[in-house]
Amino acid sequence: MNRSLIERCRNNLQRARRGLVCVATVQLLLLALNGSAQTPPWVIKQVTVFQEAGRFAGWPANHGVWSWGDEILVGFEVGYFHRISKDEHAIDYDRPAEHVLARSRDGGETWQLEKPEGLRPPPGEFVAGVPTGTDGKPLSDCPGGIDFTNPDFILAARMTSVDAGQSRFYTSQDRGHRWDGPFKLPDFGQTGIAARTDYLINGQHDLTLFLTAAKRNRLEGRVICVRTRDGAKTWDFESFVCPEPKGKKDYAIMPSSVRLADGTILTAIRYNQRNDLYASHDDGRSWQFLSRPVPKVENPPSLIRLKDGRLAITYGHRFKPFGVRARLSGDQGKTWSKEIVLRDDGGCWDLGYPRTVQRPDGMLVTIYYYNENENRERFIGATLWNAGVGLPK
Repeated sequence: MNRSLIERCRNNLQRARRGLVCVATVQLLLLALNGSAQTPPWVIKQVTVFQEAGRFAGWPANHGVWSWGDEILVGFEVGYFHRISKDEHAIDYDRPAEHVLARSRDGGETWQLEKPEGLRPPPGEFVAGVPTGTDGKPLSDCPGGIDFTNPDFILAARMTSVDAGQSRFYTSQDRGHRWDGPFKLPDFGQTGIAARTDYLINGQHDLTLFLTAAKRNRLEGRVICVRTRDGAKTWDFESFVCPEPKGKKDYAIMPSSVRLADGTILTAIRYNQRNDLYASHDDGRSWQFLSRPVPKVENPPSLIRLKDGRLAITYGHRFKPFGVRARLSGDQGKTWSKEIVLRDDGGCWDLGYPRTVQRPDGMLVTIYYYNENENRERFIGATLWNAGVGLPK
């Protein structure tokens, strides 16, 4: 084996990740030279975002991800690891947990943990079922006038309960270093709102937010579309994105939304043990079922529109072999590729809830919570991958 050639290829791969040479060519050449197919050619690197012994880090999909070029910010929850049973999340609900952020300035290669004061829950709020104390700011009404077109603006939405209760949001004008809020979200005439971060910016003071409302029986849930046109001072109910699930315990929750070049809005939804995709051609006023990107999954989708116009959906795979997977669509969500395995070394089902962004060089960064051993801590990981290298059709 020509080790000097392999080393040159590896050096070129580092350059490729910076967009200087073709990633696909270098990755495939390395695969051939090493004679191994254990790592799929589209997976460039597995990265640890946050991991600490004895802790449970989870659920990035509940918190959100934002990016500015090679700068990426992701939110998640950190509590304490406690294995209760094989069927429950391994978090200690008798010990405090907190909402935190992790930031990368090199396209997801390295990460730093952040704990902004402004993101703390209001007094008396619960995180992972435990009261958070009295040091957070109380809920207030948003004064409005927020400029959503500020390139450094971001919004984070939070909930009290998956079934009912008062939801809230926070805003930042400096990429998440300082936060305003928490601000109250209306209930929009529903029995409860479970807010997670999923929104589209329409104009300077115009923003569409996607939320999960409790069903009429007060159990989760059903996705709704709401909108502000005055910089978050007031909010209007626009529509139900999907029908209310019929079964008592059926749910349609956790939206992930994109806008296409022609203005169509697509929203992917976790519907029981599948992911469904809905489309709106009138700016969120009405919706039609479009496709079922993932017919069997126990995880929320992360939907993004790639620079070349394709769509990518990523999700945790909670069946053996446990891991993280993706699918692609080249026809605006009507049909989807076979599954793309990003990793399959999970220790048990307690993983997933991803969020994905695309770097300027085209590389995708998918962030999720994970475990490699069911009896050890849950951590936040990231897969850096290329959506154009040797993928299954």
